[in-house]
Amino acid sequence: MKKYLSLIGIALLVTSTLSFAGPDTAAMEAKEKQAWQAFKDKDAAGFQKVVDKDVRAVYDVGIMNMQGELDAMKKWDMKSFTISDFKTFSDEKDVVVATYTCKVEGTVDGKDVSGTYNCGSVWKEENGQWMAIFHADSKQAAPQ
Repeated sequence: MKKYLSLIGIALLVTSTLSFAGPDTAAMEAKEKQAWQAFKDKDAAGFQKVVDKDVRAVYDVGIMNMQGELDAMKKWDMKSFTISDFKTFSDEKDVVVATYTCKVEGTVDGKDVSGTYNCGSVWKEENGQWMAIFHADSKQAAPQ
Protein backbone atom coordinates (compact mmCIF):
# COMPACT_ATOMS: atom_id res chain seq x y z
CA MET A 1 0.00 0.00 0.00
CA LYS A 2 2.84 2.38 0.90
CA LYS A 3 4.53 1.67 -2.46
CA TYR A 4 1.22 2.25 -4.28
CA LEU A 5 0.72 5.65 -2.59
CA SER A 6 4.30 6.64 -3.41
CA LEU A 7 3.73 5.84 -7.08
CA ILE A 8 0.52 7.87 -7.11
CA GLY A 9 2.35 10.78 -5.49
CA ILE A 10 5.15 10.64 -8.07
CA ALA A 11 2.63 10.44 -10.92
CA LEU A 12 0.77 13.49 -9.61
CA LEU A 13 4.01 15.44 -9.22
CA VAL A 14 5.12 14.63 -12.77
CA THR A 15 1.68 15.45 -14.17
CA SER A 16 1.45 18.77 -12.34
CA THR A 17 5.00 19.71 -13.37
CA LEU A 18 4.28 18.93 -17.02
CA SER A 19 1.00 20.83 -17.03
CA PHE A 20 2.71 23.84 -15.42
CA ALA A 21 5.56 23.84 -17.92
CA GLY A 22 3.46 25.20 -20.77
CA PRO A 23 4.28 24.59 -24.42
CA ASP A 24 7.77 23.67 -25.54
CA THR A 25 10.12 26.12 -27.18
CA ALA A 26 9.62 24.65 -30.66
CA ALA A 27 5.85 25.12 -30.43
CA MET A 28 6.25 28.74 -29.37
CA GLU A 29 8.79 29.40 -32.12
CA ALA A 30 6.28 28.04 -34.63
CA LYS A 31 3.64 30.48 -33.28
CA GLU A 32 6.12 33.37 -33.52
CA LYS A 33 6.96 32.43 -37.12
CA GLN A 34 3.24 32.22 -37.88
CA ALA A 35 2.77 35.81 -36.70
CA TRP A 36 5.79 37.05 -38.70
CA GLN A 37 4.65 35.20 -41.83
CA ALA A 38 1.15 36.65 -41.61
CA PHE A 39 2.65 40.14 -41.22
CA LYS A 40 5.03 39.56 -44.17
CA ASP A 41 2.13 38.31 -46.31
CA LYS A 42 -0.05 41.26 -45.25
CA ASP A 43 -2.56 38.70 -44.03
CA ALA A 44 -4.48 40.71 -41.43
CA ALA A 45 -6.88 37.87 -40.65
CA GLY A 46 -4.04 35.38 -40.18
CA PHE A 47 -2.17 37.86 -37.99
CA GLN A 48 -5.23 38.36 -35.80
CA LYS A 49 -5.52 34.59 -35.30
CA VAL A 50 -2.26 34.54 -33.32
CA VAL A 51 -2.00 38.11 -32.02
CA ASP A 52 -4.40 39.27 -29.32
CA LYS A 53 -6.79 42.11 -30.13
CA ASP A 54 -5.36 44.02 -27.14
CA VAL A 55 -1.70 43.54 -28.14
CA ARG A 56 0.86 46.18 -27.28
CA ALA A 57 4.14 46.57 -29.16
CA VAL A 58 7.15 48.82 -28.62
CA TYR A 59 9.26 50.00 -31.56
CA ASP A 60 11.60 52.89 -32.32
CA VAL A 61 8.71 54.61 -34.12
CA GLY A 62 6.32 54.35 -31.18
CA ILE A 63 3.99 52.20 -29.15
CA MET A 64 1.42 50.26 -31.15
CA ASN A 65 -1.87 48.50 -30.55
CA MET A 66 -3.56 46.12 -32.99
CA GLN A 67 -4.73 48.90 -35.30
CA GLY A 68 -1.21 50.34 -35.38
CA GLU A 69 0.17 46.92 -36.29
CA LEU A 70 -2.37 46.50 -39.10
CA ASP A 71 -1.62 50.00 -40.42
CA ALA A 72 2.14 49.30 -40.33
CA MET A 73 1.59 46.01 -42.16
CA LYS A 74 0.31 47.95 -45.18
CA LYS A 75 3.51 50.07 -45.32
CA TRP A 76 5.93 47.15 -45.11
CA ASP A 77 7.38 45.28 -48.05
CA MET A 78 9.10 42.42 -46.24
CA LYS A 79 11.11 40.22 -48.59
CA SER A 80 12.26 37.72 -45.96
CA PHE A 81 12.77 37.08 -42.27
CA THR A 82 14.84 34.49 -40.42
CA ILE A 83 14.39 33.83 -36.71
CA SER A 84 17.35 32.49 -34.73
CA ASP A 85 18.55 32.05 -31.14
CA PHE A 86 14.94 31.49 -30.04
CA LYS A 87 14.62 30.99 -26.28
CA THR A 88 11.61 30.88 -23.97
CA PHE A 89 11.00 31.31 -20.26
CA SER A 90 7.92 30.74 -18.16
CA ASP A 91 7.06 30.48 -14.52
CA GLU A 92 3.33 30.46 -15.24
CA LYS A 93 1.45 27.73 -17.09
CA ASP A 94 -0.36 30.21 -19.33
CA VAL A 95 2.35 32.82 -20.06
CA VAL A 96 5.55 32.45 -22.08
CA VAL A 97 8.27 35.04 -22.68
CA ALA A 98 10.30 34.57 -25.86
CA THR A 99 13.54 36.26 -26.91
CA TYR A 100 15.29 35.86 -30.25
CA THR A 101 16.99 37.59 -33.13
CA CYS A 102 15.39 38.11 -36.51
CA LYS A 103 17.21 38.94 -39.72
CA VAL A 104 14.85 40.99 -41.89
CA GLU A 105 15.10 42.12 -45.49
CA GLY A 106 12.58 44.73 -46.48
CA THR A 107 11.41 48.29 -46.72
CA VAL A 108 8.89 50.53 -45.00
CA ASP A 109 7.45 53.26 -47.22
CA GLY A 110 10.34 52.59 -49.62
CA LYS A 111 13.05 53.06 -46.96
CA ASP A 112 15.39 50.10 -46.42
CA VAL A 113 15.02 48.71 -42.90
CA SER A 114 16.93 45.48 -43.49
CA GLY A 115 19.08 44.21 -40.66
CA THR A 116 19.17 42.01 -37.61
CA TYR A 117 16.71 42.83 -34.83
CA ASN A 118 16.71 41.84 -31.16
CA CYS A 119 13.15 40.75 -30.38
CA GLY A 120 10.97 39.80 -27.46
CA SER A 121 7.38 38.63 -27.26
CA VAL A 122 4.99 37.62 -24.52
CA TRP A 123 2.42 34.93 -25.26
CA LYS A 124 -0.64 34.09 -23.17
CA GLU A 125 -2.91 31.09 -23.42
CA GLU A 126 -6.56 32.10 -23.52
CA ASN A 127 -9.35 29.59 -24.09
CA GLY A 128 -6.85 26.98 -25.27
CA GLN A 129 -5.21 29.34 -27.81
CA TRP A 130 -1.75 30.90 -27.50
CA MET A 131 -1.93 34.58 -28.44
CA ALA A 132 0.83 37.19 -28.58
CA ILE A 133 0.01 39.98 -26.12
CA PHE A 134 3.27 41.97 -26.30
CA HIS A 135 6.12 42.41 -28.75
CA ALA A 136 9.18 44.63 -28.91
CA ASP A 137 12.15 44.77 -31.23
CA SER A 138 15.11 46.98 -31.93
CA LYS A 139 17.63 46.91 -34.74
CA GLN A 140 21.06 45.77 -33.64
CA ALA A 141 23.56 48.61 -33.69
CA ALA A 142 26.47 48.46 -36.11
CA PRO A 143 29.74 47.36 -34.47
CA GLN A 144 31.93 50.29 -33.48
